[in-house]
Order: sequence, then structure tokens, then C-alpha cells
Amino acid sequence: ETLYNNDQYICSSRLSEMAGILKCLALHILAIIAGAHGADILGLFTSLSPSHLVIQMSMARILAERGHNVTVVTVLEPPFLHKDITHILVPLEKDDLQAFNSVVSGLTKTDNTNAYASMFRSVRQMSEAFSKMGSVMKHQTVRNLYEHPDNRFDLLIVGYFMNSFQLALGYKLKIPIVVALSNPPSLLGDVLGNPWEVSYVSAMHLTNDHGSPMGFGKRFLNLLGNLGQRLFMFLIEYRNARTYREIYGDDPTLPSYGDLNKNISLVFFASHGISEGPIRPNVPAVIEVGGIQVKDRPDPLPRNMAEFLLEAPHGAILLSLGSNLRKTHLKPDTVQKMFNVVSGLRQKVIWKWDDLENKPGSSENILYSKWLPQDDLLAHPNITLFITHAGKGGVTEAQFHGKPMLALPVFGDQPSNADIMQKQGFGLKQSLLTLEEGSFRNGIREVLENPKYARAVRSFSTLYRDRPMSAPQTFIYWVEYVIRHRGAQHLQSPVVHMSYIAANNFDVYALFLVAIAATCFIIKLFIGVLFKKVKGNLKQTQLKKKYKVNKKEN
Repeated sequence: ETLYNNDQYICSSRLSEMAGILKCLALHILAIIAGAHGADILGLFTSLSPSHLVIQMSMARILAERGHNVTVVTVLEPPFLHKDITHILVPLEKDDLQAFNSVVSGLTKTDNTNAYASMFRSVRQMSEAFSKMGSVMKHQTVRNLYEHPDNRFDLLIVGYFMNSFQLALGYKLKIPIVVALSNPPSLLGDVLGNPWEVSYVSAMHLTNDHGSPMGFGKRFLNLLGNLGQRLFMFLIEYRNARTYREIYGDDPTLPSYGDLNKNISLVFFASHGISEGPIRPNVPAVIEVGGIQVKDRPDPLPRNMAEFLLEAPHGAILLSLGSNLRKTHLKPDTVQKMFNVVSGLRQKVIWKWDDLENKPGSSENILYSKWLPQDDLLAHPNITLFITHAGKGGVTEAQFHGKPMLALPVFGDQPSNADIMQKQGFGLKQSLLTLEEGSFRNGIREVLENPKYARAVRSFSTLYRDRPMSAPQTFIYWVEYVIRHRGAQHLQSPVVHMSYIAANNFDVYALFLVAIAATCFIIKLFIGVLFKKVKGNLKQTQLKKKYKVNKKEN
């Protein structure tokens, strides 16, 4: 009977335990379903850079797979489109695309190894090209989003690339705004109230040993770099303010251009400060989701690429200079030099090339493709080297998958990305403008044959992946958090709503200075009066003494 009771107790305990597990599982499933209740989310992704669009469309895909109703507006055809995403294409006119292409073409023919010189050199051309994004906001398709009464959204996600005037759409729709940015927080940190720490947080285009304090020289250069970056953004914002006025005029429903950022709930940055650096203080509204475009499991490769890589006993090289750079932007002799080198390698080479009718040359070890599933290719074990323009997205994917790199940066943040990559020991950097066959061949051999580069980037990959939540999980949580809390205004730093003078306590310091000056003046006045009184008393005493002496003598 005792044995029976024990068995009965054990059985009932196990049943209770299983019931508890099932209950927890049911609650977890219900929480997921509740969290994923389809919110209506609008994505405004009007950057002219296909690499930016990859990151932004990855965010849209993640939200669609979560069960949200996602609508995206783009000016370029997306590289991929989820079946549950509603896509609105507002194509740019040919003149606008030609203007952007001329900017890219000009930058490829200029020495842009100095990121700051390149940045200021391209202010006029870039601002003119990016202001074309203002025409998107005038398009009737976009206007219908807020003019049509049946269109209702819960959240706006704006892909940021010097287009702050587009934040006005959130005010028109009366919904919270989330911003997605492909750069680290240094570019937009001020907008959110991030402290400006120039003594130990390196500027966007400067490098410093991760975790090491800056010496005097680096701190001096970092201050100049930060000031230069602020001047650059001032010039861009000045033009954006003018574009904002041209689009919306004196619309009484909209705030001034300077107040647009006060409705931003969160900014998602495609960075991971813990592993990439620099270590910096971030306000709660700064969320880092570096690597968000990297899939948990790579998709199957196109058949021709999969078979090509299977027949690569010595490994394979992925060669891609990004989506902005086209055949017409490159010097013919540079292309010929690149072909001469890679065609002579024993490794297979997959080369991204936009004009398949006019290839650089024919070789059994080269597969040309107009489009590449870059993340899926870098995940393949047979890829042993990535020759890249050092765009942020490509460098991130290579670091995630532990692939060494040879960087040929062109413009923008690419030179600084390449500098950081080389400094971390993940590969080498060379100049595309002055590329020579000998140095290019030696660079490829060095990175392929010296195991230190692969070891360093694989070690970094382990650190980069080690997070409490993956980038997609982090992104989903915070997007839904903003929706649940109707904009989550409590996350905003008070600095966002303060003037520059108040935020930096200049008025308090001024009061202290006035008080100190007034105190000094009063003390000086008191001492002066006291001195005069003492002097007068001394004079009277001396006169009295003199009078007495004269009286005695008489």
C-alpha cells in the first residue's frame, strides 16, 4: 500500500509538473501571439543607397514575419520583398538618378583616403542629390498615406540618411516615429540627448584602440574631428531646413524644422558598441542592432553559385564593390588590373558585375553575377576571402561570419571602416584609385595565406554574436514596446526638449559668473570705501599730530 501511495504521489507530481510546463508553454505562446498582434507599420525608406535599403528591408521583413502589417515606401526596387509586405515604389526621375550617379562617379575619381576631406568635398553634390528625396514627399502616392481617411498606422519607421525633413510624415499621421540608421550613434546621438564625450569617444571617421584611453594628440584630433563632423551636419541640416520649407511651407499642423526630432521615440543603429567600439554612454532611446540583416539560417544559394562553390577545392573569393559602384564609375585600366590578378588565382572567384554583356574578361575560375546574396555567400564555408568596398553592411556580415577581408574603399564611411578593419587585424586596406597588379596580388596572398587574419576575425565573430538577445529579437522587442506604450515618451532624455544653453548649463554658469563678478565688485567697493576711510582717518590723525607739534613749537 505504501509502495502504491508512493507511486501515486510520484505520478501525481509528474502530472502536476507536466501541467505546469504546459501552462507556462501556453502562456508563452499567448504572450507571443499577443505581442505579435498585427500592428500597422509604415516604413519610409527613400535612401538612394541599395546597401542601406538591404538593412531597412531586413527590418521590414522581420516585422512582417512577426505578424505585423507592414507597408514600405522606397525609391529603389528592393533587393528582396517579403510576401506579406505592401510595397509602394516612388521611382526617381532619370535626372535625379543621373545626379546621384554623377556624384558617385566623381568620388571614385578622387583620392578619398582622408574621410573628412572627402566629406567636405562632397557637401554640395551630396546635399543636392539627397534633397531629391524631398520630391518623394510631394508625390501624391505618399500624400495619400495621410490625406486618405482610411489609412491608419501605429508606427512610422524612417530610414535616415540626411533626410530629417521626412520626419514630418509622423506628425501628419499623428503616430510615433522610430528611426533606422546604418551608422554608429555618433552621427545622430545629439538628437537623442547622448552626451558629447570627445575625450574618450572617437568621432565617426577616427579610430582608436578599443578600450584604450586617448593620449593628448588623439584627443586633440578627436576634438577637431567632432567639430568637423558637426560643421558638416550643420551644412546638411541648413539645406534640409530649406527643403522642409519648400515642401510644407507654413503648414500650421507641423512644428518648426528644429523641433521635428522631438517626436522620435527610438533610433536603431546598425552597430554593436561592446564588440566594435567605441565604448560610449547611450541614452535609453539608443538601441544598437548591428548585424540585423544577417539571417539566423542562410537561404539556399542559387544553383549556379552553389555548384560553383562545391567545385572549389582551394576555396573561393567573393568580390563585391557594393551596389552604388557600377562599371561606368571604374577606370578601365583598374578593372583590367583586377581581372589580370584574380583570373590567375587558383581560388574560385564570384565577382559582382552589373553589366554581364561587357565583362572584364573570361576565365574558368570566375563567375560573374549582377546580383549576389551576399550574406548567404559569406556564410558558405568555402568562401575564404571577401574583397569589399568596406561598406558598413558588408563589413558587418563578414565579421559575423568570420571572413577576412581586403578592402578597396571609395567614399563616405568606407575609408574609416577599412581603417578600423585593418587595425583590428581582420584584413588589409588598399586604394582603388591607385591600384596596381603587384600590390593587389600580394594583398590577396597575404590575407589568404597568413592565418592571423582569419583567426582574428573568427575570434571577433564569437564576441559579436554573444548577446542576451539577437539583433532581430532586440529590434522586435523595442518596436513593440514603443507601440504598446504609445510612443514611449518616457524613454526620451529631457535634453531633447531643452535649448542648447539650458542643456549645457550655460545660463547657470553665467549666473555664477555674474554672482562672482558682483561679489568681487562689492568686495572691491567695500575695500575701496574702507581704504578711503582708513586713509582719511590716518590723514586726520597725521594732521592732528602735526597740529600738536606745531602748537608745542609755538
